[in-house]
Amino acid sequence: MPLRVCALTAWLVLAGRASRRALPPSEEPLARAPLMKIRTTASTHTESDHTRSGASNALGRQLKSGGINNAAADWSRFPAGTVFRLVATGEIFEVDDIGWMRAGTNTVDLYKPTRRDMNDWGVRRVTIEMLPRGDVKASYRVLKPREKYRPVKRTVRQIEERYF
Repeated sequence: MPLRVCALTAWLVLAGRASRRALPPSEEPLARAPLMKIRTTASTHTESDHTRSGASNALGRQLKSGGINNAAADWSRFPAGTVFRLVATGEIFEVDDIGWMRAGTNTVDLYKPTRRDMNDWGVRRVTIEMLPRGDVKASYRVLKPREKYRPVKRTVRQIEERYF
């Protein structure tokens, strides 16, 4: 029994620290353009920060790769529904997820179906071709009720400052 209590206490302490981790430094938003050079990272559904959401995104849809792939971004910069093509590979992505380390940044996180694909991608600066841009007001309606979370609060504040 004492071992279980110690393990639970350690988990609660570590979980508390994770929830207080620092947000990334805020960056100036990129100017909108048909072609943009951006920083990309990669993630997959088996990472530890996906334990609650599993293989679903912020809109409650299943993560997917193939025809149109999922991407996560700060919705004040790349609103939900934004579609873009990676010029180098031709892959098409739709922004439909958010994430802690993207709040206040111009970084887009690309969903990869496996850890190997995620690790192979790593971090890259790539040129993207903007296709239809998402709806910032619809993004705001999704995020506003979730602003108790610090990264969401930062994004909501930036949407309010820039668009309202």
